[in-house]
Amino acid sequence: MREATRARAVLGVLLLVSITLVLLDVRGSSAIGGLRGLAATVIGPVETAVGAAAAPFVSVAQSVTSFGNSQERSEVAAQELAQATGSDQTQTDNARAASQLDAMLKTAGTRGFQVLPARVVAYGSAQTFSGTVTIDAGSNDGLTTDMSVMNGNGLVGKIVAVGPTTATVQLVTDDDSVVGARLVKTGDAGALQGTGQPGESILRLLDPTSPVKEGDQLVTFGSPDGKPYVAGLPLGTVTGMRGEPGQADRVAVVAPAARMGALDVVGVVVTSPRGQARTPVSPEAPNASAPASAGR
Repeated sequence: MREATRARAVLGVLLLVSITLVLLDVRGSSAIGGLRGLAATVIGPVETAVGAAAAPFVSVAQSVTSFGNSQERSEVAAQELAQATGSDQTQTDNARAASQLDAMLKTAGTRGFQVLPARVVAYGSAQTFSGTVTIDAGSNDGLTTDMSVMNGNGLVGKIVAVGPTTATVQLVTDDDSVVGARLVKTGDAGALQGTGQPGESILRLLDPTSPVKEGDQLVTFGSPDGKPYVAGLPLGTVTGMRGEPGQADRVAVVAPAARMGALDVVGVVVTSPRGQARTPVSPEAPNASAPASAGR
């Protein structure tokens, strides 16, 4: 009886914290940023415990801390996941996780990103912030806020709160999310705004007359030093248009590259390629044999 009473008391406290955070978030309180970190620290371990079924993946996340040989990494991950015992459902889950890990590492490797693999352990998060997921990696793993999170299909979102062992990720479809975007075909830039719907975002182009049509692909524009968003990750595909060319309110409807309703294995981008130091480019010296310009 005493244990049952204690359990109800703990649940009551968590519920009260959740309701308080919702009210602060709705009112736009400046304290909400700090409370997100506090909530991730206090409630994050509870989410991880609830997601204990992901335990076989922990060793994989610890051993694959950066992108190297994707094939070798994926084989190691598959072997470790295969060692987990359980039902057919567990084996199927492990196989899917290994496949997603492989796809994520290949996508990261193609773009030269180093990533820390993690697994989604909660949707919506116990912190009750809409449009978020919780992953099973945190400050103990070197994570900080404003780091890009991706999967094998493209950008998932950015880290907005970090606890010791978990982190909260704001999805690109969250209605407070805005990501710089570029059309692959034309290079036109714009802003991708979340709508709160897992399968839809809205693209507002800087130039409302820019040519854009159904089927066009988007990638991330990129942020200074890659925070919060690295450049060149797939963002989504244009599925339709609203408004006429030239109208200020013209927007494109975009289906996100990553399926927000089926997130499992993701990767936090810990470093992005900066390339070699830029070399100053000098204009070519005039050809001595060239005739002097007329009109002296």
